[in-house]
Amino acid sequence: MSIVVADIMSTRIVTIEMDDRLNVVKDIFEQANFHHLLVVDNNKLEGVLSERDLLRAISPHIGSIGETVKDLETLQKRVHQVMARNPITVAPNVCLDTAAHLILDHHVGCLPVLDNGRLVGIVTWKDLLRAYSEHLSLAESEC
Repeated sequence: MSIVVADIMSTRIVTIEMDDRLNVVKDIFEQANFHHLLVVDNNKLEGVLSERDLLRAISPHIGSIGETVKDLETLQKRVHQVMARNPITVAPNVCLDTAAHLILDHHVGCLPVLDNGRLVGIVTWKDLLRAYSEHLSLAESEC
């Protein structure tokens, strides 16, 4: 029996709206232990915003002694201005090899999981690596 995305995906997903400001996104990333937010519009997946996307979009001087009003203004940008659009997605029944190839081939850090167009989870490269590591550990213990 092969392992599929549904076996390892996180169903604890956090969504943001396209018109949310980056200061909201920054607060979410600072309080949570994950690195990708799914962007929705009318409950339809429109994009992904990673912590890396956020850091590229805001001033590096925010929170420093050299912070200026202009630096703080970067936090007023909207999510739709910096998000990755048309995300690569997978279904829950996709095997891990396919998901891993999608992440590698498209240079993304996560894959939103859609079941008949409904957002049901997210799988990240860390989830895949953890699953492979656990699978290898099990295989070695059988030797």
